[in-house]
Amino acid sequence: MYRSAPRLTRILACAAVPVMLVVAGCSSDSDSKSTPAKENSPAAASPDAAKATPKKVEPATYAKLPDACKAIAAKTIEDMVPDVKTKSGTPGKSSDIASRSSCSWNGLEDKGIKGSNYRWLDVSLLRYDSDPSLGSGEERAKESFDKEVAKVQATQGATAVRTSVATGVGDQATAVSYGLKKTGEDFKYAAIVTRTENAVITLSYNGAGYAGAKTPDPNDLMKDAVKAAKEAVAAVATANK
Repeated sequence: MYRSAPRLTRILACAAVPVMLVVAGCSSDSDSKSTPAKENSPAAASPDAAKATPKKVEPATYAKLPDACKAIAAKTIEDMVPDVKTKSGTPGKSSDIASRSSCSWNGLEDKGIKGSNYRWLDVSLLRYDSDPSLGSGEERAKESFDKEVAKVQATQGATAVRTSVATGVGDQATAVSYGLKKTGEDFKYAAIVTRTENAVITLSYNGAGYAGAKTPDPNDLMKDAVKAAKEAVAAVATANK
């Protein structure tokens, strides 16, 4: 009736084998179904990979600017500003003359009992590089052109402001004429804002008559301003040859 202890031990050992195999099998199955690595999963890709490709822009046509004080011919300066104080011009301050420069001239022609004629001429040059985040140099210059025109039109104290298209000057140009009261005299202004490729040029020419001298004719001032602006446009092109 009673089994011996050794025989009972052998029976229990045999009975335990299937249980151990099942456990081992479950463990093996669990390992085979473990979550695979996600290195190659699209969802695990770096956020930088999802960024849009930078916008391609056309390279700027002009890479530099001419010396602003040499952008207008010496003979033209002499005609526009009689008895000019500094023939070589007075350069404006700039931390980057390849992108921004300016120059001015002024003179007072004493005509004795006929009074004195005062003239002032200045030219400002701006150049824009192409930038993927900002646009092409030409696009940026077009935006600057509009801003410069608006700035001239909004001159504080200006009267009888007239704006028109200036043909034959650069790729686009606007002429603005107006009057301004200064030092008790009536000054007349002729301004030309023009764009040539990725460069913007603003030229301002003004004058007044003192001690009985006649106030300059706005049409004559504008005619001279257009001529000088054309020279400045040509100077930009020449500087980049």
